[in-house]
Amino acid sequence: MSADDPSVRTPAGDAFTALVVQILRLNGHLIAAGDALARPAGQTSARWQVMGVVEHGPATVAQVARALGITRQSVQRVADLLAGDGLAAYAPNPADRRADLLHLTEAGHAALRAIQAAQRAWANALGAHLGEDALRQASEVLARVGEAVGIGQRRESDISVL
Repeated sequence: MSADDPSVRTPAGDAFTALVVQILRLNGHLIAAGDALARPAGQTSARWQVMGVVEHGPATVAQVARALGITRQSVQRVADLLAGDGLAAYAPNPADRRADLLHLTEAGHAALRAIQAAQRAWANALGAHLGEDALRQASEVLARVGEAVGIGQRRESDISVL
């Protein structure tokens, strides 16, 4: 078996693939858990994520999308729903007249605080169960994976570093 043979996955490639499969499975469970945490406040994980980005200050839809690593169109849909429900509002952007700034209203801040309180209790319980050291190590590994994948996505020639 050769690392240079693209028809064969190496043991390290198998380990990476197994990690990716676990992450994808976990993603679905985390979204469901996020929806459950946000539901009492009348929200969803998607709404919570957008509110969390603009919690400390206004941002354009494109900036929110970049922060979350999702499409601008997805954020636009959610931002419009939040605005329609009075949880967020758009304001003129002095830096770009074509891209308004999204910000939370007081009702949006209240909904977000309720979700964050539920999340803190949930995170504290799971953190205690799993252990801080193990979670910090896992977080470091995932950050390294994210950096490697991000590099590979920017330039096809960088895929060799993966």
